[in-house]
Amino acid sequence: MKRQNVLINHIPAHLASSVCLTLSLTLAVRSHNESCSVWDISQGNHTFCQNTMITFIVPPYSGCATVQCLIMSVSVLIQVKLWRVCDLDQDQPSNAEVTLSAADGRLEIVLFHPAASGLLAVASARGVQVWDVTRDTALTVLEQHEDQLQGLAWKEDGSLLASSCKVKSLQHRLFYLLRCFSGSLFMFHEADLSLSLSVSHCLTDVSTRGVALVPKLALDVSCCEVLRLMQLSDNFIVPISYQVPRKAGQDFHADLYPDTVGHTPAVTAEDWWKGENKQVVTSSVLVTASTSSSPLSTPSSSAAPSRSPSSTSGLSSGFLPSPSPSQSSRAIHSMLGPSSKFRHIQGAVLHRDTHITNLRGLHLTTPGECDGFCANGQRVAVPLAIAGGQIAVFELSQPGKLPDTALPTIQNSVNVADFCWDPFDTHKLVVAGDDAKIRVWQIPKGGLTETLTEPERVLRGHTEKIYSIKFHPHASGLLASSSYDLTVRLWNLETGEEVKRLSGHQDQIFGMAWSPDGKLLATVCKDGKVRLYDPRKSTLPIQEGPGPEGQRGARVVWVCDGKYLLVSGFDSRSERQLYLFSAESLASGSVVSAPADVSPSTLIPFYDPDTSVLILTGKGDTRVYIYEIVPEAPYFMECSSFHSSEPHKGLCFLPKAECNVRDVEVARAIRLGKTTIEPVAFRVPRVKKEFFQDDVFPETAVWWDASLTAAAWLSGSNGQHRKISLRPNDMTPVSEAPKEAPVRKYLPSSVYLEEKTDEQKKEELLSAMVAKLGNREDPLPQESYEGVDEDEWVSKELTPQTHTPDDS
Repeated sequence: MKRQNVLINHIPAHLASSVCLTLSLTLAVRSHNESCSVWDISQGNHTFCQNTMITFIVPPYSGCATVQCLIMSVSVLIQVKLWRVCDLDQDQPSNAEVTLSAADGRLEIVLFHPAASGLLAVASARGVQVWDVTRDTALTVLEQHEDQLQGLAWKEDGSLLASSCKVKSLQHRLFYLLRCFSGSLFMFHEADLSLSLSVSHCLTDVSTRGVALVPKLALDVSCCEVLRLMQLSDNFIVPISYQVPRKAGQDFHADLYPDTVGHTPAVTAEDWWKGENKQVVTSSVLVTASTSSSPLSTPSSSAAPSRSPSSTSGLSSGFLPSPSPSQSSRAIHSMLGPSSKFRHIQGAVLHRDTHITNLRGLHLTTPGECDGFCANGQRVAVPLAIAGGQIAVFELSQPGKLPDTALPTIQNSVNVADFCWDPFDTHKLVVAGDDAKIRVWQIPKGGLTETLTEPERVLRGHTEKIYSIKFHPHASGLLASSSYDLTVRLWNLETGEEVKRLSGHQDQIFGMAWSPDGKLLATVCKDGKVRLYDPRKSTLPIQEGPGPEGQRGARVVWVCDGKYLLVSGFDSRSERQLYLFSAESLASGSVVSAPADVSPSTLIPFYDPDTSVLILTGKGDTRVYIYEIVPEAPYFMECSSFHSSEPHKGLCFLPKAECNVRDVEVARAIRLGKTTIEPVAFRVPRVKKEFFQDDVFPETAVWWDASLTAAAWLSGSNGQHRKISLRPNDMTPVSEAPKEAPVRKYLPSSVYLEEKTDEQKKEELLSAMVAKLGNREDPLPQESYEGVDEDEWVSKELTPQTHTPDDS
């Protein structure tokens, strides 16, 4: 059994009641709010038909690709209504085509005849009626049951009708299909292969709301698919494919696909009532498969192995043949929509040599509107749990273990509410305190060598505690601050004066963000509103719309070149959610939302405009979420997450120039742990790393250089950052890389199968041996030795010498 990836997702909760499917793969989903949703699986879109229903079914002879689909519903007003569903590009009918008044108590089950057209069995609480949909009265009313009727089924040839009731007896002692409405089990019978199948909750991790069997003529015979179910849960419709492991290829496995029942009725309802019985003409699955293509006919392209219930032991599961890359990508694209090229992004903590360790006295209870710490390309500022609102500053160029002795710090004299580095001056740190004052500190070159007690400048104006502060993305020295006095104020750091005061908030301001062009300022508030300001034109919001319902906290960031606002917040159940708003129409609400998880901390977003990658994490989290944001559906494309071994205080991202492009590093962050400061690299895996990946690294804006002054911006000027290329001089763009000709890894089989003579084999063997020893033509080493001439030899006559006893 193979469970295909989810084809239709994010179905509203009110649409999860029951499901039925036609041959043309039009899916009807019954709702709880008095409507029926009709889905086109091949396109993923849907329309609605308004009607109060308790059950519905599709006749076996509608739903063909060339005819319209007929859906029958049952009203709680004890009526049976038949609807003719048009193509989804046409307007759906507002009224039922046929209405039958089966006034015999509350109706429970409806079932079309398997062979006769327009013949319908209708089951009420304890009785069964047989209707011809072209007449106003029932053809017959069958015997009343002793208790509540629960199941109804026609015999395969349509000659008999079986029923089951609460007393567990079958009226005609026949069993073909039984459905238990307790919600725990659905049973199906496949007549061609004599397969019985029971479906329970084990197929998905959530409750099953309904199951529909895909018609046999819509199966994919190329991968030996013998059954396919559509399983409905609260939010998803999951195709589940049952396949017999066979060798893939062009062969048609006739033993798996005998002729099956077609979709042309054998008799009319009137003829059947007169006593005529006929079998439906069968048709070959091969002919249908060759003339039509099902949008769900590629389960092997993206199907993942799944658990198989015990009742499916007769259906073996195995590895299916892999399709070609182009076929696989097309199948995945058609079923799941576009996929992100950053889906395999990998986060990794850099080597320990780059860490700052032995960090002690970290302040772990900073306000929710504060990021917890801040960093730029040279240094990182960390709040300490020491009286007086002290902040430690560490140089990133000086990693290692911190001494156990006291460190030089910045003393603010009050608790720190929020702080951030000036993006255009790596030595300037701005700190907002509980005393409604903003202090500007200047860090000396080389870092802190002594404790600083006197700020360079103090900004006064707010009457209550400050929430957060944000620098303007283009103008130097222009700062925005939000406070408990429900105002947002703009400051000119060069003069120390308040230049603008924005109002209109009714409650606590959770977060604010400047637009990429620096013209607009967005805020998200505890009063459940998202507001948009044009500070140079008005002190009141120019737009506002409904924001997150939860009141725990929220953050806002601009995405997609300023076309959308992304808000991370909480829903009414205090679950973390991501919301996407159109910057042109906040009043219309969020365009789309995506659930995250359940956690008390707000997700802090970081957005990279070069790659459209969104990275989010919260204080105390161990998981970092990564998405690619696109300006059209599906909007959120989830990528691989990064997990840390222990909870972190948060992440702070560095300028793009700090990334190692040779290693395809698209983002560099600083991670603050309980006692450590660690760099984290987010990389995209690529094969040809020797080339510059220009599709991942477009020209980036130099947002660390100001494009205009605060005075110029206030006078109406707008700046724009210059752009630079991150490509090193010695790297060639991958788009200009030479195209490599395909190289055969192995010799063709003809080389190995070629017949060789014994002499050829001996020669090859000898050549191989000589190749190991050296060239046969080379002289041996001893042949180069030089001897002596003949006249140099001295010949001596050896005469025997005798020894006498006297000699001894």
